[in-house]
Amino acid sequence: MIVKVIEVIASSEKGIEDAVQNAVTEISKTVRNVDSVYVKDIKAHVKDGKITTYGVICNVSFRVDA
Repeated sequence: MIVKVIEVIASSEKGIEDAVQNAVTEISKTVRNVDSVYVKDIKAHVKDGKITTYGVICNVSFRVDA
C-alpha cells in the first residue's frame, strides 16, 4: 500500500473544527481514499479586536490505488 500526503489550507468563520472539516470536504471532491488529517498549524484572523476567521494548515493522507 502507498500513502500520499498533501498539504492544504482551509478556513472558517465558525471555528477550528469547521475549518478542518472544510479542508476534508474540499479535498474529498478530487481525492479518493482520504485516511487522516494532521493539523499542522492553526491561526486566527483578527479585525477590530475580534476573531473574524479561523485558518488551519493540514497534511491530508490518502491511499494511492495500485
